[in-house]
Amino acid sequence: MQVRIGSSSRVHFIAVGGTGMGSLAGLLAARGIEVTGSDKALYPPMSTALADWGIPVVEGFDPANLAGAPFGSERDPDLVVIGNAVRPDNPEARAAIESGLPYRSFSDALYELAMAHKHRVVVSGTHGKTTTTSMIAALLLATGRDPSLLVGGISLDFGGSFREGAGEHFVVEGDEYDTAFFDKTPKFLHYHPQTLVITSVEFDHADIYRDLEHVKSAFRELILGMPEDGTIVADWSYANVREVVEGAPCRVLRYGVLDAGAGPPDAPAPDWSAAGLSASEAGTGFELAAPGAAPVQALLPMHGAFNVANALAALAVLDTLGVPLAEGLTALRGFRGVKRRQEVRGEAAGVTVVDDFAHHPTAVRGSVAALRGRHPERRLVAIFEPRTNTSRRAVFQAQYGEAFGAADHVIVRRVPDEPIYSATGEASELFSADELVTTLRGSGISAEAFDEVDDIVADRARESRAGDVILVMSNGDFGNIWEKLLAALAER
Repeated sequence: MQVRIGSSSRVHFIAVGGTGMGSLAGLLAARGIEVTGSDKALYPPMSTALADWGIPVVEGFDPANLAGAPFGSERDPDLVVIGNAVRPDNPEARAAIESGLPYRSFSDALYELAMAHKHRVVVSGTHGKTTTTSMIAALLLATGRDPSLLVGGISLDFGGSFREGAGEHFVVEGDEYDTAFFDKTPKFLHYHPQTLVITSVEFDHADIYRDLEHVKSAFRELILGMPEDGTIVADWSYANVREVVEGAPCRVLRYGVLDAGAGPPDAPAPDWSAAGLSASEAGTGFELAAPGAAPVQALLPMHGAFNVANALAALAVLDTLGVPLAEGLTALRGFRGVKRRQEVRGEAAGVTVVDDFAHHPTAVRGSVAALRGRHPERRLVAIFEPRTNTSRRAVFQAQYGEAFGAADHVIVRRVPDEPIYSATGEASELFSADELVTTLRGSGISAEAFDEVDDIVADRARESRAGDVILVMSNGDFGNIWEKLLAALAER
């Protein structure tokens, strides 16, 4: 039964500090709904964002948090939203379920409370979801369509991770990770897309997927659930994407960067393609070929072939939604991007420090190549922290050995020996930073491994020279290495 939530309602979030959970909490609070939350210790930027949105949060999980008293309220929640970081033994979640309070997973709450009556544009795939989601929404806004948005990152165009617009479109990042401890289906199945982007399909999330075939099965289920009048926009350069879209019940639009290979010679040519990529300080120029239009020069204010692919997806989506290509291309030039995606954190002593979210070997390779293209004459130092449940396993050991080929020097942080969450069985082999260093040195790339963030900072403060570009890649806070690097370089 659908829960009705209005301005007089109270919604309580268990594990409110996740990017998606916090964003939905902020969206509801902006409607004037009373929102409360609980979580383990929170840190910026989400702790700051929740405070700015006026959302009170208590630390720790306790059944008492369900009552209004801990928040100065006098009412029980009308709805409890339970995040996918919550485990089955969480006392607060168990109390909510057993007491009979209405509860939802994050995915179902998002759909019911914000998406159900909109045209749903869902961006899925192993890579590029956050940037492509933000780009589609930013281009829709710039062309006067007033979209809604929820994305797993901080969009620089919107100054946050959510937006509620008056327009007919809701653009959301669709993750294949599971929904909640009481619902192990992929989150993107709950969003019921009408327009679906598939940026890539590769093995990831080894804590919940057994192998690549298991991942493909999730995407096939998503595709088979598309309505007949829906549209799939698919990156044709990935063989796995071409495979999973076979038998799609709706129209499929293909896109790809020709310079990077957009499918085998016998595959249908992409409907939307980019060729002749050229990097400059302003971004990446390319020749765009689109259905029914003469080739035209385009500029994306970002770097890397993978970002050009994201732009092709965004432009194709806008076209299906009725936005003229010329309007989309003009808007593309103003796209500002997403925090932690090739974000320049600062410069000190002539050294530029760049922050990137890359952690999968394909993303690492793309980010390193993009920075090399942007700074072809400068020394490029890549610092990598493998901290996800997948990258801490040995599953990508060999692929990481090939991902840093465009770097001049590589630093790898040794992974702490801590338990790895898994729903597929314990990992028998773990990633080895020292083995990666040996592999890289064997291929002629200087490399070293460190245990501690402060040791990495001290090494770079000592060894860096003016003109260096330091690319730091991690999906975590990495001990705030960016600010420590900049401070140490400035002191030098």
